[in-house]
Amino acid sequence: MASLIALLEAGTTPWRREWDAAAGGHHVNLLSGRRYRGANPVLLSLGLQLRGSALPYWCGFAEAKALGIFPRKGSKAVHVLRPQVHQRGEGRLVEPSAVAGAGSGVGGDGAGPSSAAARSSWVSYRPLALFNAADLVGEALETLIQKRRQAEGALQRPEPERLAAAEAMLSAWPVPAVFAGDRACYLPGPDRIQLPDRAAFHSAGALYATWAHEVIHSTGHSSRLARDLSGGMGDGGDGGRAYAREELVAELGAVLLGDRLEIGSAMANHAAYLGHWVELLKASPRVLLQVLSDARKAADLVCPESGEQAPAAQPSAVNRRQPS
Repeated sequence: MASLIALLEAGTTPWRREWDAAAGGHHVNLLSGRRYRGANPVLLSLGLQLRGSALPYWCGFAEAKALGIFPRKGSKAVHVLRPQVHQRGEGRLVEPSAVAGAGSGVGGDGAGPSSAAARSSWVSYRPLALFNAADLVGEALETLIQKRRQAEGALQRPEPERLAAAEAMLSAWPVPAVFAGDRACYLPGPDRIQLPDRAAFHSAGALYATWAHEVIHSTGHSSRLARDLSGGMGDGGDGGRAYAREELVAELGAVLLGDRLEIGSAMANHAAYLGHWVELLKASPRVLLQVLSDARKAADLVCPESGEQAPAAQPSAVNRRQPS
């Protein structure tokens, strides 16, 4: 937490990164290629920033050691959150798509169909230590990195296809977006998103990153996830804290959407956000986990995770309603 606060105080938003198909876009396991899910991409993006790494490949100590690969002296692990399901007083690790309800928490290794067994269970999260490929050494390492790059490259969609999928998904969200003026905001009263003219954005990626941020705000409407949207920029006291918290939810939720839609999350922040977030995190360090949970719920409402593949261009049935 101290490292995160230091980066925010230095004017950095450390969970953001450009979408780099050449280096491998998604955070994946170095050995299996399995994608890290839920809110964990935010924690891993933060880990990349802290290390100055551009390799989104990770593995645990034991699995690396089995191949003769070890962390460099002095390197530190990044801790992600792995879900554990509890039922009838016993616990076991959740496998992907094995347990309903896992998707509502912070980490993310699965959310399956609803069932009576799932309703009688609950999910907790335990930290899982991962090391970045840039922090590892060993004879097999370079071969593994090249293998992962090739495998990831084979799965990458061309940029026009990814941008078209983002347009389809965001346009299908039932809150209408109006392109006019020079402001980007969500208006809870009329339940409407306001965005600048499309021509005002320097790239399609910047447009979709901004749009995703406002879509996450709109998930907090009372008819959806019912978050506290009462705060505003410049408010003091409880209003200021509510504003800072909601902006952080929108920021991290947009990072998750950017990862799922493969468009990145490069939207520039107002400097005031950073100061508010520093105050918020210093006052209550646990708020980051709470915000990550809310961000994941918001991202899941807009673009649910499904299997290991990125969202297709055709939006899911739940999101096919047209703006009214």
